[in-house]
Amino acid sequence: MTIHPDQTIALTEALINRPSVTPEDCGCQEMMAERLVNHGFNNETMVFEDTTNLWARRGKSGPVFCFAGHTDVVPAGNLELWQTPPFQATIKDGMLYGRGAADMKGSLAAMIIATERFVTDYPDHNGSIAFLITSDEEGPFINGTTRVIDTLEARNEKIDYCIVGEPSSTKQLGDVVKNGRRGSISGELRIHGKQGHVAYPDHVINPIHSAMPVLAELSQLHWDDGNDYFPPTSFQLSNIQSGTGATNVVPGDLTASFNLRYSTELTAQMIVNKVEALLTQHQLDYDISWIFNGQPFITEPGTLVDSVTKAIAKCSGIKTHLSTSGGTSDGRFIAPTGAQVIELGPCNATIHQVNESVCVNHLITLTDVYYQTLVNVLTTDR
Repeated sequence: MTIHPDQTIALTEALINRPSVTPEDCGCQEMMAERLVNHGFNNETMVFEDTTNLWARRGKSGPVFCFAGHTDVVPAGNLELWQTPPFQATIKDGMLYGRGAADMKGSLAAMIIATERFVTDYPDHNGSIAFLITSDEEGPFINGTTRVIDTLEARNEKIDYCIVGEPSSTKQLGDVVKNGRRGSISGELRIHGKQGHVAYPDHVINPIHSAMPVLAELSQLHWDDGNDYFPPTSFQLSNIQSGTGATNVVPGDLTASFNLRYSTELTAQMIVNKVEALLTQHQLDYDISWIFNGQPFITEPGTLVDSVTKAIAKCSGIKTHLSTSGGTSDGRFIAPTGAQVIELGPCNATIHQVNESVCVNHLITLTDVYYQTLVNVLTTDR
């Protein structure tokens, strides 16, 4: 196997070759830590349950500029559909193939190489540089970044600026930067009825019939108008289950799963109150449980956004577009501490798919963008 001469690509290949499916890290963080310690970083491994996390920091003063990301990847899926082995990095026609190439081992490699170059060029830079890396972002996300942040908060160790290396770009490197994310809240609803024979409707309470009006009302409800940064809140049913499998039996229960992606116009508690008020208004016998996946956050133009957009313009020659679209990321755990957070990484067209790939030249440019952002934030050479 040949090793690409560019350091970012070579490190990406080495990371891809380690099958770090959630929550396994497979030595990826150790590989990164070994490089960082050679450039003055103090490394701290934090293991919570089945998850390995790395907190690495160079410097003791503020501001603290942090690169955040994850070494875990989703499963490869059907191996027969892969044109190349998913955990054997392969370059074909200028594209680097392998699970995690875009999400997000390419970003991790670019972060490391950019940092090595920066501290070599600016050994006396302002503030501190940090890395917050987890092996539990693609999975339950309960023992990863959120636990590290809890630990840092407990000792009053603050992050001021943070780049999360999620694949934010669409067609060109840096054409989209995520400067916020919508909140996410999920509900698991169970509506109780009374099971019985369909021929005796006076002896049953059909939970399917009971559920239809309230679910229809929830799906059509106007929650808000959004704002300058966020689209209107969206309610989506994702699963409904009921029935015994027999056509002549009214079931006793119906379960429904739903999710809302919401803007800063709402809070999670406002959503809970509205949904439960409607359920009560419809006089349903129900139970409901809530999963709070993350609060909405926004990083408005300022030091970090300006530094990143200037770096992209200098290295890529394009004007970036700020967006809050898409799902959630670990940025939702970092932003509430007061940090300015953005997401910047390679193109996301193939993430979580078979034959995941990333453009080699995009990773090289991404390294330059990360480097220039460090210069813009932590030096006077802007």
